Amino acid sequence: MQIQFNDLTPELFLEKYWQKQPLIIKNAFKDFTDPIDANELAGLAMEEFIESRIVSSHNDRWDVKHGPFEDFSEFGDANWTLLVQAVNNWFAGVNQLIEPFTFIPNWRIDDVMVSFSTPGGGVGPHLDQYDVFIIQGEGKRRWRVGNPDASLQQLLPHEDLKQVSEFEAVIDEITEPGDLLYIPPNHPHDGVAIDHSVNYSVGFQAPNPQELISGLADYLIDNQLLEDRFDDSQRKTTSAPNILADDDVTLLQQVMHSAINDKHILQDFLGKQMTQVHHTLNLLVPTEELTWPVIESIFSEGETLQPVLGLKCLLINENDHQAMYANGEAFALDEDTLALAQKLTSKHPLTSDDLESSSDCLKNTQLLTSLINKGLWTFE
Repeated sequence: MQIQFNDLTPELFLEKYWQKQPLIIKNAFKDFTDPIDANELAGLAMEEFIESRIVSSHNDRWDVKHGPFEDFSEFGDANWTLLVQAVNNWFAGVNQLIEPFTFIPNWRIDDVMVSFSTPGGGVGPHLDQYDVFIIQGEGKRRWRVGNPDASLQQLLPHEDLKQVSEFEAVIDEITEPGDLLYIPPNHPHDGVAIDHSVNYSVGFQAPNPQELISGLADYLIDNQLLEDRFDDSQRKTTSAPNILADDDVTLLQQVMHSAINDKHILQDFLGKQMTQVHHTLNLLVPTEELTWPVIESIFSEGETLQPVLGLKCLLINENDHQAMYANGEAFALDEDTLALAQKLTSKHPLTSDDLESSSDCLKNTQLLTSLINKGLWTFE
């Protein structure tokens, strides 16, 4: 599955549109077929461990209800939308919708939210703080997208629903199956279903400084790192003890910078932070720990090994730091295990033939055994 960029390429898209201006590509996915139907989506919304909500609007009054849901009949035949987060964690076909966007690093991708709307359904004009690609599935939807506008007013028609005031649209189009809409951060947009409509929103995580600094502080505490007090051995006398002097601010700033300037600490923190999954994974932990001989026998039966749906993993391959990260956990590597880790983090199904060159190495079999027993990779 590839995006039909027409006159664009991924390189030109990043240069001209990424985080700069919205774009609609008609028929970006030829002969698009929905990987999930409305009934299957409704089934997910009935589960307690799935994040879902229904946004409805009747007579200009907005309402939001959160799942799990038992019955949808109360919402009627029009003017409501069901939104379900991280559907890619549960449906392989939905997870495959991420593949066309891998010209952007995997760590940036968050999840695939799927929405089903009845005619007139939508969530109102609003802003997002992250990039999103929206694939039109079944049905049609009218999309209006504007440029950033500081004069827009924040509206709160319901305590769980943030909207903005009316905006001037630079895109005003009806999307049909296979169309693709890209919306950069802080661009107001509003989508209203014309008929029963399914949309797939590939969202990108965009951590802000608060989240990164808070996460780094937790990481340092959890790992008992950088606990030494700052060096004040060059202190001079002061005639103004009530003043926080610039020199002291600089000194304390250097103490804080020590965490960020330690590349190994920062790489390890980011590897764990950026592979944390924000929604439930279907981890398939064996009821009894599997040994390598048992795993070998499963391979010999022709089974393939693949990561659980929605798993985030990445590789750091620096001279002084080689590690694989999966689901917020680090797995140390060396020259013997690097090739295997590259195959694993590609997230393609692996057969015994794919692993033939790796299975003779004890470190490789230990890595595979650990990942399988943690439920992160499983056989199908």
